[in-house]
Amino acid sequence: MAVSLLSHELSDLCLGKPALRSLSITSTIAEALEVLKTSDDNFVSIWNCDDDECCSRCVGKVCIVDVICYLCKDENLVSPSIALKQPVSVLLPKIPGLIIHVEPSCSLLEAIDLILEGAQNLVVPIKTKVFNNKRSKQQQKPFCWLTQEDIIRFLLSSIGLFSPISSFSIDTLNIISPNTLTIEYHSPASAAIGAISRALVKQSSVAVVDSERTLIGEISPFTLACCDETVAAALKTLSSMDLMAYIDCGGPPEELVKVVSAKLKEKNMNGMLQHFTVSMSCGGFSSSSSSDEEYSSSSMAVQVSPFPRPGRISRSMSYSARMVRRSEAIVCHPKSSLVAVMIQAIAHRVNYVWVIEEDCSLVGIVTFSDMLKVVRESFETMA
Repeated sequence: MAVSLLSHELSDLCLGKPALRSLSITSTIAEALEVLKTSDDNFVSIWNCDDDECCSRCVGKVCIVDVICYLCKDENLVSPSIALKQPVSVLLPKIPGLIIHVEPSCSLLEAIDLILEGAQNLVVPIKTKVFNNKRSKQQQKPFCWLTQEDIIRFLLSSIGLFSPISSFSIDTLNIISPNTLTIEYHSPASAAIGAISRALVKQSSVAVVDSERTLIGEISPFTLACCDETVAAALKTLSSMDLMAYIDCGGPPEELVKVVSAKLKEKNMNGMLQHFTVSMSCGGFSSSSSSDEEYSSSSMAVQVSPFPRPGRISRSMSYSARMVRRSEAIVCHPKSSLVAVMIQAIAHRVNYVWVIEEDCSLVGIVTFSDMLKVVRESFETMA
């Protein structure tokens, strides 16, 4: 069984994966927004296109959070319409190696090594049948990408092979990172903009805490990705606690919308005020009713307030429906087992789980990358 697991190629993980929606690096931010608003994926891939399809490569990815953080710059809040006409390339992080092209024959072990070296997405050609041994010049080779979540989900299907390590506590395995991104709940949300950008790159989140480091909630890129670009206005005008309420449950409370509008007017940010007002009049990112599975008894969450269970969200009336992400933090304890934490993260579609003590004081964070390090080390004994 161990040999069989190690022999898997990435093509095995790509079965059923949809082809990437892509944009040229010369596209504008507005064009990227349009694609994101009509996509079921939180990210759109950015390509350095060439007339020769063999030379075209994915050079990055962008999501709504990139746009939100970009619009939070004062000059962009004054005139968001001009900012959205800028090339999408200005949103790409200047960090090499986040996107890596690999062949379908790349092994699972090689893929894990690439992720541990810093890759977030592995771009893989999708195997397709070609008739008459030729491909139309207009038909581009399709690609999909694999994420840390895809790798963890695949490994969970063979978690028994990692016994007894999978049953060890995350404390025992020493994978709890104390280096967390935090902000106090009464601080301006604008003070977290840099941390949000870093969290997006690190695929983690920003913890909202009190003065004693008690975990209250989080400002998560995963939550912000379900909103629209006008959340930039809330980020610049609200406190961290109010921002959590603003983005929670799929729609901002009316009183907070009024606060944001008043503060934008006070700061003479008329461009964003107009953009914000139009968005709210069109429904903003309002939620619609939907049933949601109850959390399992093993799941733990720090609740900010007794809001109803999350339903589905659409960023505007024309957006595709997607799951609402709440501002409550998904948590575990130091004695939680590795497999329990993996399942928690997968169940909630996040790349991390916060670690707290019984009194809710923040200990640290465990990420998919931390989990993969343990799995990679265990491969040495399986080979």
